[in-house]
Amino acid sequence: MIVVATEDFELYHGVVTELRDRGVTFTTIEPDEALPERTEAVVVGPDDTIDVPAEVTLVEADPADPRRAVEDLLAITRGTSGRVIVGVDPGEKPGIAVLTGDVVIAAFQVPAEQVADVIRREIEDATDPLVRIGDGARLVGSQIVDDLENVPVEVVDETGTTPYLGTGGRGMGDVLAAVNIARIEGERVDSIDIEPTAGELERIKERSREAGDDNWAIDETLAREVAAGELTIEEALAEHRDRE
Repeated sequence: MIVVATEDFELYHGVVTELRDRGVTFTTIEPDEALPERTEAVVVGPDDTIDVPAEVTLVEADPADPRRAVEDLLAITRGTSGRVIVGVDPGEKPGIAVLTGDVVIAAFQVPAEQVADVIRREIEDATDPLVRIGDGARLVGSQIVDDLENVPVEVVDETGTTPYLGTGGRGMGDVLAAVNIARIEGERVDSIDIEPTAGELERIKERSREAGDDNWAIDETLAREVAAGELTIEEALAEHRDRE
């Protein structure tokens, strides 16, 4: 049983909202009340005073960041341990997934220029974090790596990381791909070479042929822009048609 015991209304509201959003069963008490039977963990604020048995975990939450406290709490109660790993599926609006061990504790999809700030915030208190970035959209990936100075980064082969999306799954592909990327070992890098290989350009051209309705493939110039993350396949096809 998780117990929220605080007199801080802001903290109470924030922690309860985070727990409800995750579907977690909990109860609330005043700090001077007796703990319910089978209490595993108690969430309190910095100004709350409460006595707990040695076998009960006490988590002190910051009213300004209740999500972090809830994530720590769930990691403890689930017995989750392991390195904090952030997976990134790069592109125009990258997907980001934060894992502790095998558990996804947070997910985001933000504009490319905000990715580094989100990652730095998520790994701020981690002891030995690791960021894994997919090898697509190299221009975006390269910029993210440059923005993450002094953060360990691996580049991962992202082939097959985007899952099939059934009904209701629209828009989730980049985030789910980021989860898969976080779970794949990659090559440690300090920078990303954004010059695509001839084979990569050919694969992009073939993907454009498969994606189009007229069996046209984009030219090498457009394929390079796709490789750099400047255009999607669909945008490159539209531009190719406009040139014809």
